[in-house]
Amino acid sequence: MSQSITRQNFDEWMIPVYAPAAFIPVRAEGSTLWDQEGKEYIDFAGGIAVNALGHAHPKLREALETQAAKIWHTGNGYTNEPVLRLAKRLIDATFADRVFFCNSGAEANEAALKLARKYAHDHYGAQKSGIVAFKNAFHGRTLFTVSAGGQPAYSQDFAPLPPQISHAVFNDLDSAAALINDDTCAVIVEPVQGEGGVVPATKAFLQGLRELCDRHNALLIFDEVQTGVGRTGHLYAYMHYGVTPDVLSTAKALGGGFPIGAMLTTERCAAVMGVGTHGTTYGGNPLAGAVAGQVLELVNTPEMLDGVKARHDAFVEQLNAINQRLGLFKEIRGLGLLIGCVLKDEYAGKAKAISLAAAKEGAMVLIAGANVLRFAPALNISHQEIETGLARMARACENWLKEGAS
Repeated sequence: MSQSITRQNFDEWMIPVYAPAAFIPVRAEGSTLWDQEGKEYIDFAGGIAVNALGHAHPKLREALETQAAKIWHTGNGYTNEPVLRLAKRLIDATFADRVFFCNSGAEANEAALKLARKYAHDHYGAQKSGIVAFKNAFHGRTLFTVSAGGQPAYSQDFAPLPPQISHAVFNDLDSAAALINDDTCAVIVEPVQGEGGVVPATKAFLQGLRELCDRHNALLIFDEVQTGVGRTGHLYAYMHYGVTPDVLSTAKALGGGFPIGAMLTTERCAAVMGVGTHGTTYGGNPLAGAVAGQVLELVNTPEMLDGVKARHDAFVEQLNAINQRLGLFKEIRGLGLLIGCVLKDEYAGKAKAISLAAAKEGAMVLIAGANVLRFAPALNISHQEIETGLARMARACENWLKEGAS
């Protein structure tokens, strides 16, 4: 007989690095989810931009089950068919010539930063090791990537941090130009800062970074862990901006909920990596490769990507209608199905409280800092689910305001 599990067990058994919701989800289909008590929720969180095709997609289940009956894992002393097919699919769909697979976005960014350092050292010498990143960025939780992320709250407890990482102001080209020089090996940037408040880069800013990197022989790394795999209405956000990086990190939606990450790069950059220079245990194993290959096949179509843009419009239209009635937000921003609602100054710091109120009404939403509600739903969320979920969201906001907005 299986053990009965409650939310309290988390507080008893788990290291408390998270503060999960009071309910435990147990079943989901599409963008609708049910908890232990049978209560229904509309999922606007998408596992933080992971569940590209929602929950329990029949074709992803089929890909996983078919591969699970064949071979699961061999280690990196061997390759496998699903991961090679996935690599070719990514190469054919992007600027990349070469791919490295890993388990997560943090690992993909770690690989990208290591590649940049090695490329610079091999071509220009050991003095070329500086990394320029941006304030309020988020690149992962390894010591290297959390240092690159410009949020001291996440890194200050783990000093001393890796040196030679400096942070410019996002969307401020003059600030970046003041830090990028001939000793810079890489500039790492999110095309849309997700954790930092759902802030899209301007095209001029990314074009300017491309020019600065070219001028100083630095690699331009796009962290597309959150924006990749259709999230913005393009397969990758660099396509939206028309600015091509040297290196791109991808994860989250790549496996549609199955853990996998990847670093994409050019032949020129990849040439500095040889056998033993980098590695990982599970990256690109047959199970992950099979699922991610199916995700890409389903997402990288005009119908799916155009559908993301249409759903963006539906969200923004309905959120604007809610805001017109309740006056909560001073800005609604984002690209595709990565949308942020910035709270008015009088409600500053209350994003978490509103997200909890939404959950009570049966809508799951994210936050991006204390002042921004974030939506990152499945790319194929139905218009009915959008309508139902936002009606619940509106009711939650209304009740929260009536109760004193505390």
